[in-house]
Amino acid sequence: MKRIIALIIALCVMLSSLAVLASCDNNSGNANNGTSNGEQSDSGNNPGGDSGNNPGGDSGNNHGGDSGNNPGGESGNNPGGDSGNNPGGDSGNNPGGDTDYTPDCAEGDHLDENDDDYCDLCNTYVIVVIDFYVLNDLHGKFCDSATQPGVDELATYLKQAENTDDHVVLMSSGDMWQGTAESSLTSGVILTEWMNEMNFVSMTLGNHEFDWGEEPIRTNKEVAEFPFLAINIYNYSTGKLADYCTPSVMIERGGVKIGIIGAIGDCYSSISSDMVEDVYFKVGNELTNLVKAESQRLRADGADIIVYSLHDGYSKGSSGTTSVSSSTISSYYNSILSSGYVDLVFEGHSHQAYTLVDPEGVYHLQGGGENSGLSHVEIAVNSANGNNKVNEAGIVSNNVYKNLADDPATEAIEDKYSDIIDFAYSKLGVVSKSYGDYEIEEEVAKLYLEAGIEKWGGRYDIVLGGGFLRTRAPYDLSAGEKTYADLLSLFPFNNPLVLCSISGYNLKNRFINSYSDDYHSALSEYGVSIVNSISNNKTYYVVVDTYTALYSPNGLTIVEYYDEGVYARDLLADAIKEGRYEENHDGYSLTSIPDALAIGAALGNNQTTAEYYYIKGTVKNSPNATYGNLYLVDENGNEIYVYGLYDTAGNRYDAMTNKPMAGDTIIVYSTIYKYVNTSTIIELKNA
Repeated sequence: MKRIIALIIALCVMLSSLAVLASCDNNSGNANNGTSNGEQSDSGNNPGGDSGNNPGGDSGNNHGGDSGNNPGGESGNNPGGDSGNNPGGDSGNNPGGDTDYTPDCAEGDHLDENDDDYCDLCNTYVIVVIDFYVLNDLHGKFCDSATQPGVDELATYLKQAENTDDHVVLMSSGDMWQGTAESSLTSGVILTEWMNEMNFVSMTLGNHEFDWGEEPIRTNKEVAEFPFLAINIYNYSTGKLADYCTPSVMIERGGVKIGIIGAIGDCYSSISSDMVEDVYFKVGNELTNLVKAESQRLRADGADIIVYSLHDGYSKGSSGTTSVSSSTISSYYNSILSSGYVDLVFEGHSHQAYTLVDPEGVYHLQGGGENSGLSHVEIAVNSANGNNKVNEAGIVSNNVYKNLADDPATEAIEDKYSDIIDFAYSKLGVVSKSYGDYEIEEEVAKLYLEAGIEKWGGRYDIVLGGGFLRTRAPYDLSAGEKTYADLLSLFPFNNPLVLCSISGYNLKNRFINSYSDDYHSALSEYGVSIVNSISNNKTYYVVVDTYTALYSPNGLTIVEYYDEGVYARDLLADAIKEGRYEENHDGYSLTSIPDALAIGAALGNNQTTAEYYYIKGTVKNSPNATYGNLYLVDENGNEIYVYGLYDTAGNRYDAMTNKPMAGDTIIVYSTIYKYVNTSTIIELKNA
């Protein structure tokens, strides 16, 4: 459009020049030959030879600079002296000398045909620098944990960026909500309110946004001050784009129009089917065509750059910037989109950190996941001609921001939901040893079996409990005091328990002899008795959750549902409360503090028990910095003195890497000593 305007102006000037020539014809005969070489005779009164006031060369009949076809100075764009856009002196749009037209670029209608970053008309610098910060797969990590920061420090970092960078765009590429207690127990609203506070411009929907079904998405949409993007999420019932989705959004920074298109990848099978009964995703060529059409629409609406936010990504992380072939990323991205349809791609889903450049020069970034970092791109956009260049691209590790001060506005949101957070982080009990991911999945399979037998065992012969079970980050259940939040991080999915019938053939092939390590089978006594004599055509009964039950290849039929609102994490929480995982190290069980005090009181003066005891309590005071001397107290206020503390590797307190501090609940393994001097102290010595 800018070029068209310039051409129209030039044409008008040419017509004006022709009118002047006609006037000259009337006065001196032939306009081309009426004056001799070197002699200037203009149609006005200017001795320079110009139809205006420009001394550089006129649009009259001067051979030195005419409006005809003379190479010495034409009415086009020749620097010799023209009626076009030349600063040397023209009758067009040049500020160098023209009484008929003064250019006005106040509304940003600049022109930069020679791509030198300056407006050809007014010499304004036309480069706009935009910084994109993009989160993916946050999975509800709102609060700080023992292993990583929450979003309060991240918020401080991003607000600092807004204060120092010229133009900031903050986006999400999906899977923001599900994964922690504070987010799950608010159905994601705590994160959506935080994103409002941070001025996110968009959020692409990910597969885990559907873990609670469609209604929580709609609820969050009402809260959000930004659109949920997904060009390819459709409802079966209407055949149309889901009502909570928007294909794209157009924003503006520094006069640059930015079109952002969002899409979910081919990850439908990762969602429990009962949560997406009325939903399907358009993927593959269908998705590519949708993105192409939307890009063209946005370009027609004036978009200077197109950003593609895709909840799908490359399966391998990398450091630095890596060039990749089209085939390398073809499993989730069609590189034809890089041929003018998209200028920048932010990805997610695979929880990898990388900065890739495809053969067309388009950058693809993913920032890891679980608040391990975020993607950052600084891009320079020429607002006059739309050309852009990536100045900087990479992953910002959480090491950059994890030690920053907490953001007060984020803390205010946390305070708003303090009751829910306090419940989530209240202590359930102690786990005496660590369980790896496979071990704790096996434990949950046992809990499924026990819950099923208790509810249905009187009516059905149940063979096993279990099914597809896979923990989420941090994957393992560590030893120590546990909270509901710990368990919800491991098992965040709201998949109800169900009693299912199954053929003997599928029971053997899908469960007992499963090809997958993610399938777990805890056999009942009945199951053990018949495991080697299962008949292919006979019907058997198992206890699984709905994710396993609704996966059609398993051949399961749901018979009955378990109690509403009870999931894997709830069974595990009850077991921890009951002390199921609190006992046993080398045959020892926990001894309460009152019992330990009684054992010590029965000793002779300055005597020590031959036996060792496991004793649990909360550290009451700040331990001695060298030896770790401290008091342990139980929930009833009973306390016992610990004289010297070592870890299981034999390191004294001052050499420990993970020192117990005041408020921590610990289990110590020690003899009991009756120390008598001026007073009597029952203590745990060198625990």
